[in-house]
Amino acid sequence: MAPFDISHAPQSGLALDIRGLTKVYRGGRHSPEKTALNGVDLEVPQGSLFGLLGPNGAGKSTLINILGGMVNKTRGDAEIWGIDITKHPRQSRSAIGIVPQELNIDAFFTPREMLDVQAGLYGVPKSERRTEELLAAMGLTDKAEAYSRTLSGGMRRRLMVAKAMVHDPPVLVLDEPTAGVDVELRMQLWDQVRELNRRGTTILLTTHYLEEAEELCDRIAIINHGEVIACDTTRALLKKLDRKELSIVLTEDLAELPAALVAHDAELHPPRRIVVSYRPSQTRIRDILDAVRDSGLSIADLSTQESDLEDLFLELTRSPAPDGAAREGKAA
Repeated sequence: MAPFDISHAPQSGLALDIRGLTKVYRGGRHSPEKTALNGVDLEVPQGSLFGLLGPNGAGKSTLINILGGMVNKTRGDAEIWGIDITKHPRQSRSAIGIVPQELNIDAFFTPREMLDVQAGLYGVPKSERRTEELLAAMGLTDKAEAYSRTLSGGMRRRLMVAKAMVHDPPVLVLDEPTAGVDVELRMQLWDQVRELNRRGTTILLTTHYLEEAEELCDRIAIINHGEVIACDTTRALLKKLDRKELSIVLTEDLAELPAALVAHDAELHPPRRIVVSYRPSQTRIRDILDAVRDSGLSIADLSTQESDLEDLFLELTRSPAPDGAAREGKAA
């Protein structure tokens, strides 16, 4: 399989263009058929760091496996870097690198040997291999000759990323890249992911760590029951929540809430803290503070808390999606 020429970017401006992608697994004698993907539409722009979120069984892995050629779609279309996965399967696979959740490495190979072998499988000539460059980029140069079985979990994760990049694909899929690693290693991987993206690689990231998606991704799609139920920029998705929380600490103890604050659905946390949940589109924070002042109360401290991606995720995936559920926009 020849390496893909990244210089020929698709005119559509999309790294991934998925239309009506559906996968139905046939049932058995005692089990019904299962729809893993149901008409998924998804557009991932070139150069983006795109998050794909969803609960277990939502269809994320099926989608990734179809893109990687490991699962056959039932119907629909998908293009990777402008290449149709059905019409040109070999070329489309050259345009994508996939880092799976499982640590799929040979315990008796060194990192250098593993990257050279992987590059050979993709038909990359020895003169064009980037083994040393990838080892350095992933912080593995000093472990290049160590057996892979001696590497720490974080190093193995980084080696998997390097392995997926040997053929210099323009699109990289990271499937739960920080699962099971400690906080320090997670931060290191975040830095390396950002650097890959800064150099021009389009990254599709699946993760269960919602703060990870919020921190890294410029665009996010949420998939549930095989359907995309939300897709937009990270900032726009968070704005859809339209919820904030104001916490007020008073200078004196308070036995009960004044009527003016009851009207704002405030809650008293004795003896001195008041918490108000409100919608910025309907209520100004100034109105709440005016109600506190008009009630003759003095403020010692206050803080606000924004809703985050976890709130949105739970709100959208809390209940089963009805047939034909509306999708919230597309990534463009």
